[in-house]
Amino acid sequence: MMKMTPEHEELQRTVRQFVDNEINPFVDEWEAEGIFPAKTLFKKMGDLGLLGISKPEAFGGSGLDYSFEIVAAEALGTAHCGGIPMAVGVQSNMATPALSLFGSDELRKEFLAPAVAGDKVASIAVSEPGAGSDVASIKTYAKPDGDDYVINGSKMWITNSTQADFFCVLVNTSDDSMHSNKSLVIVPSDLPGIMVGERLHKMGMRCSDTAPVFFDNVRVPRGYLIGEQGKGFSYQMIQFQEERLIGVAFCLNYLQLCIDSTIEYTKDRKAFNQSLLDNQLIHFRLAELQTELESLRALLYQATEIYIAGDDVTKMASMAKFKLGQLCREIPDACLQFWGGMGYIEETIVNRIYRDMRVVAIAGGASEVMLGIISKLMGIHTSKPA
Repeated sequence: MMKMTPEHEELQRTVRQFVDNEINPFVDEWEAEGIFPAKTLFKKMGDLGLLGISKPEAFGGSGLDYSFEIVAAEALGTAHCGGIPMAVGVQSNMATPALSLFGSDELRKEFLAPAVAGDKVASIAVSEPGAGSDVASIKTYAKPDGDDYVINGSKMWITNSTQADFFCVLVNTSDDSMHSNKSLVIVPSDLPGIMVGERLHKMGMRCSDTAPVFFDNVRVPRGYLIGEQGKGFSYQMIQFQEERLIGVAFCLNYLQLCIDSTIEYTKDRKAFNQSLLDNQLIHFRLAELQTELESLRALLYQATEIYIAGDDVTKMASMAKFKLGQLCREIPDACLQFWGGMGYIEETIVNRIYRDMRVVAIAGGASEVMLGIISKLMGIHTSKPA
């Protein structure tokens, strides 16, 4: 089981203090505006060393093991919204892991170092209108042309896109099989031919900007390729492992807030001459939900230990992501019911959590995809030949 040290606890205090001072006082304003100031907030986080916790020291990171990323993510999850932790996760654990592991020193100096410092906003561009969870089916193509790639295609549901300085883009670079024709390429957002669409109006995660991105004959130096051409699919699968682990960590305290605020509300709310919380149905249900949440935390910590040891964490990370997707639907739904009519009002925290958390069973690999992965790794389901 993942062990907390004084260093972990100090990091936790630092992040919680940052959330209390720099995020929570402004959340309502940013939610109403539909965007938060990523460049300003990320710079403040970079100055505290919070954007490169496990990244190499040579490029501004702290070089710590992944348990520190998990502790920081849990603490960031005390934010009173889901959008900002998600956006930070894109910066540190979704758009930059492959760059950190496989990028050339020149590429890491140009893009990883400023992302860690908070001087550049990063975005991961994988999903497409016809390829969400089915990553292998992307159509965006990067055609080699001399010293450049020429990129054409579009990406959909891209977090941080309207404020991004660069995208980590999954593209097809050959006509080989769908698992060996893909590459990851860093694409600066100011290149000619890139158009970022208008912000999408989402059910939840409202302070996180999300938009489509279009590539029209965008020329990118071939030196912006991460690692080897044709290895993009496997690199992205590695990035997905960090994304799924960190996603669980971000949500734990947000779901805890859902339970805690419901306890307080039902304790104070009177009906039929007693507190709502005095009803056995309610306090038993909250006890059950708390147990489920602690079980997920234990699963995350076990998966983190496996990841730190260098072993394959695919099955465990997929299990954690699947369980999270379930609880992100079950906990807010059950709690909102106990708030009655007040739960249906957008100004209440349980309502925001309900809206924010619904996407978790969809994004980063839908729950059904997680079950498919788990089944395969259990040896009880095999894919049909393509």
